[in-house]
Amino acid sequence: MPNHEGKRSAGSAVTLVAVRITSALVDPALLDLPWSTPLEQWPAEHLVALPQGISRHIVRFVRLGGYVYAFKETRERIAEREYDLLRALERIDFPSVEAVAIVADRQTDDGEPLESVLITRHLQFSLPYRALFSNTLRPETMNRLLDALAALIVRMHLTGFFWGDCSLSNTLFRRDAGAFAAYLVDAETGALHTSLSNGQRGEDLEIARVNIFGEALDLQAAGLLHESIDPEVVCEEVVRRYERLWHEITYEQQVERAARHDIEGRIRRLNELGFDVAEVALSTVDNGRYLVRPKVVDAGYHTRRLLRLTGLDAEENQARKLLNDLDAYRVESDLTDDQQAAHRWLTEVFEPVVRAVPAHLRRKLEPQELFAQIIEHKWLLSEQAGRDVGMRRAVHSYLADVLVHRPDEQAVLGVEVPTPTP
Repeated sequence: MPNHEGKRSAGSAVTLVAVRITSALVDPALLDLPWSTPLEQWPAEHLVALPQGISRHIVRFVRLGGYVYAFKETRERIAEREYDLLRALERIDFPSVEAVAIVADRQTDDGEPLESVLITRHLQFSLPYRALFSNTLRPETMNRLLDALAALIVRMHLTGFFWGDCSLSNTLFRRDAGAFAAYLVDAETGALHTSLSNGQRGEDLEIARVNIFGEALDLQAAGLLHESIDPEVVCEEVVRRYERLWHEITYEQQVERAARHDIEGRIRRLNELGFDVAEVALSTVDNGRYLVRPKVVDAGYHTRRLLRLTGLDAEENQARKLLNDLDAYRVESDLTDDQQAAHRWLTEVFEPVVRAVPAHLRRKLEPQELFAQIIEHKWLLSEQAGRDVGMRRAVHSYLADVLVHRPDEQAVLGVEVPTPTP
């Protein structure tokens, strides 16, 4: 058989007697599998029983070296295209399954050709949507699924990825602190562009509407939809949630120079919708107002950015709140340089707040958590007042009404906690 090494740039190619394996990292255990047998007929000794969604292809789960992989039979050109797309999505940290290998040039012992196999790593603790409907799904659970799917499509379109077959069947769901996180599992109809036009986004949404309507009808016929859930409403609701989220992320907002509370509100709404904000882009318009547009990123970004800008080491949620306050301060102070804004925020906002805590109360919370809680308290006071109440009032109120009643961390943890200093 000819040597195919170097044919594909995405990975290495290994030539065998019967098959050709293209993989970023070849597992020798792949060589021992019964590649001359159609996947549908593989013996049970090689397979793992896992919940499986509906697929137009034969799909089987196989355990190799402590990991579980999904094997899908398809035409070689389709397998290569999907492999490349999944690898591209992995490079930009998009929530999708991980492409592992393609096995091509398969044939039976009698010399009959067999379809190629695309191998992806199984996403641990994930479930296809039908497994979530093994009992009648309650409306609130359905709402969380729709939120997760809408967020996945928005993330997809923000990266310039056109799905082409958006559906519940092509999605895996993982439970996420009472909600769900959605992952793309089938990319064979997709295409990655620099950006998408409104027409491309609209086409993807129409495909989603039709597919989800059909899937909801199937669930209803099987008695797996709550009687209060209307399949037509379900498919329309996905589109409605998508459009609301897309607008919240992408619209440019004009605010007054002193309207810090409005910027904080925009960032909070995005956080509640499951998106984190890396920074706020702003420009001045003719009427002396700011044009604000947030830059949305995946979680995990904020701890590194806060440490880089301020030297403060914080947990992710703490860092998000501190950076949100820093970005609002930058807008309010008309600063365009991140480093300058961070230095001034640290010396004019963060450190004075920490120093304002009396010495006998400083053992109750570490400085980063203390500041994060004061930000939250300030937000609540501002909501009640309908305006930004300012940091001075928020600090005074928090110290007098909240912090004084908290137990010391030392008492709670049962360990000696040094008195923090700013």
